[in-house]
Amino acid sequence: MKGASLEILKHNHLSVTESRKKILDLFLANIGALAHADIEKNTGVQFDRVTIYRTLQTFVDKGIIHTIPTADNSVLYALCKDECEQGHHHDNHIHFICDTCNITICMDHITIPVLKLPKGFAPKRSDVVVSGICNRCN
Repeated sequence: MKGASLEILKHNHLSVTESRKKILDLFLANIGALAHADIEKNTGVQFDRVTIYRTLQTFVDKGIIHTIPTADNSVLYALCKDECEQGHHHDNHIHFICDTCNITICMDHITIPVLKLPKGFAPKRSDVVVSGICNRCN
């Protein structure tokens, strides 16, 4: 896993720092999305909030992770697939939130259909979040 984080950072022409490696390792080790607080709690090393925010924003900008909206207007983050790149996210999939364990999972195999909007409207982003019971809690 540690080799994977190093490879991702180098592939995206990012300098390798301890905070970037630790945060990326955390994403690689989890199947679900992470909140800022999850990262603060689970990196095992105390990074200040600003370092974490800047790292997350850099990862979003580079197409390494993507954001997931939540009902309470907070943000979750999840790893992007290989098709994403700087300035071009291709995460057109559904996100599933378990009502029991609160895990948020990218459903990469279920794409959001193209929406036909009225004339004069131009979509920029579509988010579909489905809630229910995940297969581990069911």
